[in-house]
Amino acid sequence: MMATGPDPAKISTDHSLLQRFQAGEDAAATELYTRYAERLFQLATAKVGDGLKQRVDPEDIVQSVFRTFFRRAALGQYDVPAGEELWKLFLVIGLNKIREVAVHHHAGKRDLRQTTGGGAAEAVGGENHEIAVAALRMAIDDVLAPLPETYREIIRLRVERYEVAEIAEKVGRSKRSVERILSEFQHKLHGLIDGKQ
Repeated sequence: MMATGPDPAKISTDHSLLQRFQAGEDAAATELYTRYAERLFQLATAKVGDGLKQRVDPEDIVQSVFRTFFRRAALGQYDVPAGEELWKLFLVIGLNKIREVAVHHHAGKRDLRQTTGGGAAEAVGGENHEIAVAALRMAIDDVLAPLPETYREIIRLRVERYEVAEIAEKVGRSKRSVERILSEFQHKLHGLIDGKQ
């Protein structure tokens, strides 16, 4: 008789785990941690520059990500559609945490350039920029995904530096409507990347 893997019907989805956690079930939190901790650890290990590795343990970043996630999830600030994964959210939070750590260790007397030499610090700075850009792209993708096509087109045109009046003409909406859509998008995006995750 051939061995088989777990019954797919019995595997908890991220959607169900988040609901169970929000209902107060500690086991769901443990399962979410088990599901994503290793991926987050690998991310932190890969993204923390050599200069920062002297001061930052990737495991600390993982713990910080989960503390933030569980605190905000308990307040109902996160949701995941059925069939979707929480990984993108964890990725954005993780990249933000790494960015915050890099900024923290560049400040004042903690500046790595004073202890490791300019070359290492510059490498960390460059990597920090790439991390911030990656986090921004992920955040934008998450916010754009559920939006109607017209909304996505408005945002794409704005990113391409079209003026509001030009966008309104291209998509057949009023200037006020375009401004409102852009403002709503900006608000949602700030919620993902404002460093409070």
